[in-house]
Amino acid sequence: MKALRLYAGPQALAHIQSHGLAPADVAAIPGAAGGPKGLILGALDRFLFGDWLTRSTESVDLVGASIGAWRMATACLSNSVQAFERLERDYIAQHYELEPGRKRPTAEQVSREFGASLSSFYGGRIAEVLSHPRYRLHVMTSRGIGMLAREHRWLMPLGYAGAYATNVVSRGLMDAWLERVVFSSGGDQLHPLPFGTTDYRTRQVALNEANFMPAVQASCSIPFVLQAVHNIPGAPRGAYWDGGITDYHLHLDYRSPRPGPGIVLYPHFQRQVVPGWLDKALKWRHKSTPFLDHMLLLAPNPEWVKTLPNAKLPDRTDFTRYASDLPARIQAWTTAARAAQQLADEFAHWLERPDPAQVQAL
Repeated sequence: MKALRLYAGPQALAHIQSHGLAPADVAAIPGAAGGPKGLILGALDRFLFGDWLTRSTESVDLVGASIGAWRMATACLSNSVQAFERLERDYIAQHYELEPGRKRPTAEQVSREFGASLSSFYGGRIAEVLSHPRYRLHVMTSRGIGMLAREHRWLMPLGYAGAYATNVVSRGLMDAWLERVVFSSGGDQLHPLPFGTTDYRTRQVALNEANFMPAVQASCSIPFVLQAVHNIPGAPRGAYWDGGITDYHLHLDYRSPRPGPGIVLYPHFQRQVVPGWLDKALKWRHKSTPFLDHMLLLAPNPEWVKTLPNAKLPDRTDFTRYASDLPARIQAWTTAARAAQQLADEFAHWLERPDPAQVQAL
């Protein structure tokens, strides 16, 4: 059974039909939020960043939210294949010992232990990420406004309820509660973002040694599961949460800052590019738009996904499914991650002779 499916916007498909696809065509790579689902993309990441993209000298913008930010920052390390292998091992092995009488870990505990994991992973190597000669990293975070400007036992649930209700009316109106803050590498002279920002209230902040760790942790800080990260150096004061809240699957107005086809190559875990985390239940917002015209999206075949453990991708429900049976969860996630090598192999084969007939509309 074929594991990989390819989907493209009209401009990306037209380019593939005329020219195929070369590493130099790629202008941006998004990394979506989605927690353990990102494990299915490990083999693709290793192939893309460790092999195929090394054949070009063009710059590439890497845009990541939550686990996607962790993945995209890892791509900037000097030995990315080895680093991606470690990311996979570390993520699969994560475990939070429950305190007596508790059914789930506290947000304080998860934040503390996750922060220690990030420090261990990137410790002494932040300069590698920030100074990569070709990759510009953009870490997405969501900064709270009004009731969400700080963590509070009662105001925080009310604030997110307000954000959800407002978002149902209009995604743009949700910026009364949360704003998109993007931490970008490249030094104090920031390059333009690789996407337009008229869709949603946005700030751009320079990513540096002082704020790298808190920015990446904030991008991964799911509300109520982890604590917010407060007052990140160099950024506006306040509480910062998961970048997936404002930009779940990075459905952005992509604009290439350089000449050429400006292909947005997107290893993803599904066909739909959902704008924000609060849009998950709003099916009418799961359709493609002109924002994605230059996108080539790689996703697993839903029928192939049914062959994985539990007939699904790894996800956060597995923490409950396996409860204290850590070896069983590790086995299930490892099996899925190893099976995903088929995705990378099929894409490598397609790149040898790109066949537009195998590409469906996004």
